Amino acid sequence: MYIDIVPNRDSPPAVLLREAWREGGKVRKRTVANITHWPQQKVEALRRLLKDQTLVCPEDAFAIERSLPHGHVEAVLCMMARLDLPSLIASQPSGQRDLVMAMIAQRLIDPCSKLASTRLWQTTTLAKELTVEGADVNELYDALDWLLARQGRIEKKLARRHLAEGATAMYDVTSSYYEGHSCVLACWGHNRDGKEGTLCIVYGVMTDREGRPVGVEVYPGNTGDPTTVGDQVEKLRGRFGLERVVLVGDRGMLTQARIDDLRAYPQLGWISALRNASIRQLVAKGELQLSLFDRQDLAEITSEDFPGERLVVCFNPLLAEERHRKRQELLAATEKDLAKVARAVAQRRGKPLSKDEIGLRVGKVIDRFKMAKHFALSIEEGKLAWRREEESIAGEQALDGIYVIRTSEPAERLSAEDAVRGYKGLSQVERAFRTLKGLELMVRPIRHWTEDHVRAHIFLCLLAYYVEWHLRKALASLLFDDEELDEARTRRDPVKPARPSASAQRKKQTLETAGGLPVHSFRTLLAELGTRCRNTCRMKSALADGRPDPTSPTFDCLTEPTTLQARALELVKLLPVSGN
Repeated sequence: MYIDIVPNRDSPPAVLLREAWREGGKVRKRTVANITHWPQQKVEALRRLLKDQTLVCPEDAFAIERSLPHGHVEAVLCMMARLDLPSLIASQPSGQRDLVMAMIAQRLIDPCSKLASTRLWQTTTLAKELTVEGADVNELYDALDWLLARQGRIEKKLARRHLAEGATAMYDVTSSYYEGHSCVLACWGHNRDGKEGTLCIVYGVMTDREGRPVGVEVYPGNTGDPTTVGDQVEKLRGRFGLERVVLVGDRGMLTQARIDDLRAYPQLGWISALRNASIRQLVAKGELQLSLFDRQDLAEITSEDFPGERLVVCFNPLLAEERHRKRQELLAATEKDLAKVARAVAQRRGKPLSKDEIGLRVGKVIDRFKMAKHFALSIEEGKLAWRREEESIAGEQALDGIYVIRTSEPAERLSAEDAVRGYKGLSQVERAFRTLKGLELMVRPIRHWTEDHVRAHIFLCLLAYYVEWHLRKALASLLFDDEELDEARTRRDPVKPARPSASAQRKKQTLETAGGLPVHSFRTLLAELGTRCRNTCRMKSALADGRPDPTSPTFDCLTEPTTLQARALELVKLLPVSGN
């Protein structure tokens, strides 16, 4: 008897159990059973049995002792190797380097505290892959100290990879809240996380034009953004040895005072933007004609107030509509709360409220919505009245949607359109902040007490973002990310709002890639990769008394990758990496 597979023209092949014999020199066949409906492994087992091969039940031959998630570890470590991250951190192998690598990988796989890291990397293959199985939390803190001492050298290597003479460097500052009060860096300041009642820590990130991080500096929480610019100039010129660089910073950082300081370095260019007060002055002097935008949305002007600078004026009608809508909502909300105060004042029985008492209540309303400049208030004992300053509102509304980019770069080196694109490139640093603070890397909560450990923690998270940035590029076709975004940034209209590509819209609508695979977020894709496990199996054998033999040999066996897992690993291996 044997298994015969008979092809069918328009349907799956038939799988038949047949018997054959000779009769008068001819071969006769008959079908014993149609087993087309059998599972493939059952058919294969019967085929082997018919060939007199010995069949052994897997459960009788060996036992799976442990299964550890491996696929996400494999992808992350593969990208680290592609980036030559070990050599970037230290040229010579060491235990500290292995621990730093493990902490970076763990922050990508499952961000947590350093103590939790020593527990969690035992639940995947990460600890074994990097030989850090026996590390305790004190060793991790020692490795953080070791990493902080090497930060300058590592940043210099990153700059050599991604910044060159004449390159564009993006720089921005953010803050993160700090639970506790033991660290000298934690101070009361501008908390961008919006978490009231907590101290914060300030840190500034520098990236190249495409958003790859090359450096970070940590400051006390009460540090103003403009005061950090000098450190970045020193880093670019002193540590990185770059004379010709274009530094891009927002209008709140590259203030007029900082720009005056930058003039001491003629080879150091910059791109920033004007504040609204300066734009109003340009309009008042007639140097900025609003009629310029009757037929265009971008124009270049000059002003005596900004000698040696180029001013690129832009008008975005959609931004104008958005600002108009928001202003009207804030005006209405302010009037609504002022009306509540007025009713409370009018309904007061007995002694009327004094001017000071009414002023305190009105001040809370005005401060909440930032609309004081658009209201004329009349406060008397027991009375409150107000009216809108229509002239003020109209004057501000006339500038809705208008913004002005300023730069020191001459036209032969930087066109007006590229100046606008360069300033908008700050979104790359903002994306780094979103990733650092989001679920991907979770720089918060900051679980360190000493200044050095806080600085090392922020730098460690930056290195993790460096790996994550490249992983996203490699896996873009499997993610909701727009695969055409990098190219579009260089050629799309610099003023009009960005639009997702047709391929990105199609992925969001169908939830599938062009190849029919499910589209993922970065976090869910790592979770999917983690379902590929490394299984530790032990051969089953017994001692003379019948008990299992604990010394029987073991072997590792990886689960076969799914189509999605195989494609993801292939993409990681194929990503071209610059600067290595």
